[in-house]
Amino acid sequence: MQKQKEWYESVQIRGYLQTRYNRLFETNPDLKCEQCDKSWGNDGGFFIRRMRIIFYGQISKRVYFYVQPDFASSAGSTGHLAQLRDAYFDLGLDKNNEFRIRLGQSKVPYGFENMQSSQNRLPLDRNDALNSAVSNERDLGAFFYWAPKATRALYSSLVKDGLRGSGDYGVFAFGAYNGQTANQSEKNNNLHFVSRISCPIKIKNQIIEPAIQAYSGQFTLLSTSSGVKKNEESTYWDERVAGTFVLILNHLEYKQNIISVEDLNLISLPILLRCKIFKGGILPYPIC
Repeated sequence: MQKQKEWYESVQIRGYLQTRYNRLFETNPDLKCEQCDKSWGNDGGFFIRRMRIIFYGQISKRVYFYVQPDFASSAGSTGHLAQLRDAYFDLGLDKNNEFRIRLGQSKVPYGFENMQSSQNRLPLDRNDALNSAVSNERDLGAFFYWAPKATRALYSSLVKDGLRGSGDYGVFAFGAYNGQTANQSEKNNNLHFVSRISCPIKIKNQIIEPAIQAYSGQFTLLSTSSGVKKNEESTYWDERVAGTFVLILNHLEYKQNIISVEDLNLISLPILLRCKIFKGGILPYPIC
């Protein structure tokens, strides 16, 4: 009879490092972006974009854990600081873990590229239209995921086979989270709620994955630039709806994002419409 493994024998470690130099062919040295690469523009040079070590494992039949610190974070002018990216565990509710609850700090199930691991994408940053919804793609909360066993195997194969899948975030997802982004506490006693429905379909050697997702909650501004007018509480409704369509291996992607911003003259704003065709993966920029 085969001896059952101890829980610590299932713990695995991996990691990756990404470095950049952004000033080749530069045309605007004054270009800056708060959510983008900090090495853009004047005084930018070689830059460690990500340096991560990941601890993970299926430590029991129904319990999976994942912890990922990043050693390339920054605070002010100081770089290469350690900061927590992910720290969560999944609790399976049935024998096949088709129904799962995720507790801790993890990615918010919104968008397609947001959920892709940076090590599975091409080196350029994610699109701003969806990535601007959740800074660092993560927050602290509780999420429910459901996907049939066969679909979970399909999600896994897309990553293992190098087809740049987004990972296993369920066919149906629903969650509640603080809404102040990663490593921030709740600021307004009002949780964000998110839901996503995805339907991966395999047609011969092609896979399509249409999805729709939305979230709603209140966001409190932590700081503003000089001269910006705001309400007394610095708190605003934060709501978005997005649709995505992905075709793998020949990749075609359509994205439209609708934003509702309180106290601004914007009721709905289509943010991004782009199509991309690429054999075997995803381009992070439009080619048509």
